[in-house]
Amino acid sequence: MPEFADIQLRKGVLPLCVLAVLAHGDSYAYEIAGRLAQAVGMGEGTIYPLMRRLQADGLVETYLEESPSGPSRKYYRLTGAGRSAFESQRDEWLAFRRAVDLVIEPTSGGKA
Repeated sequence: MPEFADIQLRKGVLPLCVLAVLAHGDSYAYEIAGRLAQAVGMGEGTIYPLMRRLQADGLVETYLEESPSGPSRKYYRLTGAGRSAFESQRDEWLAFRRAVDLVIEPTSGGKA
């Protein structure tokens, strides 16, 4: 059962992670997948359906850019709605993380 919980936790936070990567600059899916594979163990096959969903939701948009090492690459960038969603989700995540931290490691004056 712990493996299922780990998968669900990762799955739930991946859209926020993708939005966070794009908040720092435009990128293409393979590059995003590589960064998230290192950071949170996301598999490469997960990125493409997630990018399509974020695009369908109007949070990201795409454009093509010439590549010096092959065909043009499809880059993703945040839309205005995507930037707003990232900021809102980031704030919610930080508040949730603080609450969980207090439960997991209460201060000396608090109760567990």
